[in-house]
Amino acid sequence: MKKITLKEIAQYFGVSISTVSKAINDSHEISDGLKAQIQKFAKDNKYRPNKVALSLLQRKTKTIGVVVPNILNYFFTQVFSGIEKVANERGYILLSCISDESYEKEVATLEFLGGGTVDGLIVSMAEETQFKNKLDHFQSILDEQIPLVMFDRVSDVIPCDKVVVDDFEAGYKTTKYFINLGCKTVALVTAIDHSSVGKLRVEGYRKALEESGIPYDDKLILRIGKEDDMEVPITFLLNYKPIEGIMALDEITAVEVLRLIKARGYRVPEDISVIGFTNGKLSRYVSPALTAVSQHGTFIGETAAKVLIERIESNEYMDCTTKVIKTSLIVRDSTRRV
Repeated sequence: MKKITLKEIAQYFGVSISTVSKAINDSHEISDGLKAQIQKFAKDNKYRPNKVALSLLQRKTKTIGVVVPNILNYFFTQVFSGIEKVANERGYILLSCISDESYEKEVATLEFLGGGTVDGLIVSMAEETQFKNKLDHFQSILDEQIPLVMFDRVSDVIPCDKVVVDDFEAGYKTTKYFINLGCKTVALVTAIDHSSVGKLRVEGYRKALEESGIPYDDKLILRIGKEDDMEVPITFLLNYKPIEGIMALDEITAVEVLRLIKARGYRVPEDISVIGFTNGKLSRYVSPALTAVSQHGTFIGETAAKVLIERIESNEYMDCTTKVIKTSLIVRDSTRRV
């Protein structure tokens, strides 16, 4: 016979897992009537508490769960490094998972990490989750009273601590930089079109064009999927009209854009200036070295970890906070004045 779980008992009574745990442990915080019902149901269904699970529910794991959408993105690697630094200093270990931009995988991961497996969670949402806008799994984490910090890709609907980049300003300032170089036609290449950060960067791009009196042209935005081959789309983009600047919204895309336009005989930056997002090693070591928007990923990770640990260890109620991190433009050899 399959052993019944705290989660299944909670679902039966329509209460949180925390409430069931307290009832089984005879907590005075639960009414006598509900407590008796839960205890009887648990006994009738042969529920046996797991000693390890109980210690986890009591928040003695000293473990933090970290869920990122894509470990190949150097930004998330930087963030993880920052989280690990602070966690190690404070005596916590990390349990890291990758959603691979999948809503279903993200749901399964949070279910695994819930129920007291970790003391708290640091999460950047999968692109598919943001596109679907289905957030019940995050609400379940809050219902279990597990401290949650969202970073980079967040939802305004979920009441938790957040650490975000000013992505609108980043898109705006980067476009203005192109315009100040004398670029009249600036294209944008995005592989994160469905994510909140991608949308905000595009909004900043549009605002900068509008302020400079340059008409917005949707044909200058190249939207590509995660697995798409960029060869043909880039060719169409370059043939559409003379382009003087290209902004790519993540590092791998920026490096691929650089490779493809050079392969088609364009000189960078003499013919086309290129700027990418995320100041990673790829940006520094390609030729020419890429001008890049630094999101200060390590600092974001350190900040998220500090906020979460303060939340875990505090015995007092604290309002949710949102910390906004400004970006910096690291100028290298892939841009020049027209």
